[in-house]
Amino acid sequence: MILSNTSYLFPHTFFLAGIPGLTAAHIWISLPFCFMFFLSVTGNGVLLFLIRTERCLHQPMFFFLAMLSFVDLVLSLSTLPKMLAIFWFGATAISSHSCLSQMFFIHAFSAMESGVLVAMALDRFVAICNPLRYATILTPVVVAKIGGLVVLRGVGLTISFPSLAHRLPYCGSHTIAYTYCEHMAVVKLACGNTTVDNLYAFAVAIFLGVGDVAFIAYTYGQIVRTVINFPSSEARAKAGSTCTAHVCVILFFYGPGFLSVVMQRFGPPTASAAKVILANLYLLFPPALDPIIYGVKTKQIREQLFKILTPKRIDPT
Repeated sequence: MILSNTSYLFPHTFFLAGIPGLTAAHIWISLPFCFMFFLSVTGNGVLLFLIRTERCLHQPMFFFLAMLSFVDLVLSLSTLPKMLAIFWFGATAISSHSCLSQMFFIHAFSAMESGVLVAMALDRFVAICNPLRYATILTPVVVAKIGGLVVLRGVGLTISFPSLAHRLPYCGSHTIAYTYCEHMAVVKLACGNTTVDNLYAFAVAIFLGVGDVAFIAYTYGQIVRTVINFPSSEARAKAGSTCTAHVCVILFFYGPGFLSVVMQRFGPPTASAAKVILANLYLLFPPALDPIIYGVKTKQIREQLFKILTPKRIDPT
């Protein structure tokens, strides 16, 4: 049946509600958000600069880290400015095109981040389980192909989200109970049949969440088995330290993401402050904490950063 009422068509403007029940506290809530935005932009910018300029960091491990930093930077820039505008100025309106663009960037780059974490797990697996073949397996060409595959997979899996949401009729409220245009939060406003949207979003979440986590768990299972058989405790400690940062990043990314998906699927139908805050942490924590974790746990990055920050002494002779 053709919809004759134009109000049922895709709206020109949506409204982002912010955090339900905490509107009066938006200014105070914005402070940690602003701090995380600063950490994300500064930290990831510094990592990208170091990896780009320091030749000793031109290794597969750090190329994958550069990919992760770039993805984190895009995620922060596509979400935080609008969140802060909502908190500071009450600028809740967002055009439909901006909403769909933000939806694509959020989901595509979140999928890319998961893919980069898989690639980094593969890098650690080769480095520890096949160290003598590391340079021949992870050549620059192979690293570039893996990076291209991560991008294509992320875009290919999520590019349908905006078009699926755009085809639905919207005959009720146009207020999204979030601080950003999340796909299912927009779809819940539709008054048409959303079965296709729900099934596709669920399938993508299962493929990325279960599939990527299973692969990472398998690689680390092999790493642990290899490390246990190392002859010396010093070698075991060294191998474990190279994986610590990656494991922390994995936990910070998949932990809030898993809880957010569970609350989306099985929680109350109405958005609560806890659900929205958790969804925000899923997007904000990894970009803010990843550069700090790698800066603290990775010796090469610490050394290069210290070299840049420490002024060179001038020999008076």
